Amino acid sequence: MINLIPKEEKKKMTMDFYYRLLVLFLAMVSFSVFVALVSILPSYFLSVAKNSEVNMKLETQKKEPLPLLGEQALSTIQDMNKKLGLVESAEKNKFPLSLKVVSAVVLRKMPNIKITEISYQNDSTKGKQISVTGTAPSREVLLLFRQSLEESMAFKSVDLPISNFIKGSDIKFNLMLIPS
Repeated sequence: MINLIPKEEKKKMTMDFYYRLLVLFLAMVSFSVFVALVSILPSYFLSVAKNSEVNMKLETQKKEPLPLLGEQALSTIQDMNKKLGLVESAEKNKFPLSLKVVSAVVLRKMPNIKITEISYQNDSTKGKQISVTGTAPSREVLLLFRQSLEESMAFKSVDLPISNFIKGSDIKFNLMLIPS
């Protein structure tokens, strides 16, 4: 098929096509912007209305006088101060279960021993004690664990009651340690 359209006419038709394409693109962009504005306007008006309402409430609250502290509020404040004082004094007098003691227990632990609890007791008659509770797979492993704790310089004494050795396997034990 032979193209009988002159080259100048082809160029003009090509330019007309690009102009129509540009006009169509601009029309779609302007329509999209219009739709976006129409969809955002209700939210904008709602937020402006709420903002003005909040500002009005703030102004009215600023104009109101502050109530004086009553007898009940003062007693509540004094009670809270007493409780805070008790907590602060207890915090100062407590024995810190140091990282040294916990790490000494954990480092001496065999891989198959499971420690479930490490607790601290400060008894006025017995002194400071650390209780280690857990499970061991056998008597031999539990005995090795106790001996390794006795070798540690972090503890003065290690007490493992004989009653922990009654069961042959999956032994639940309770060690009492006195820190150095």
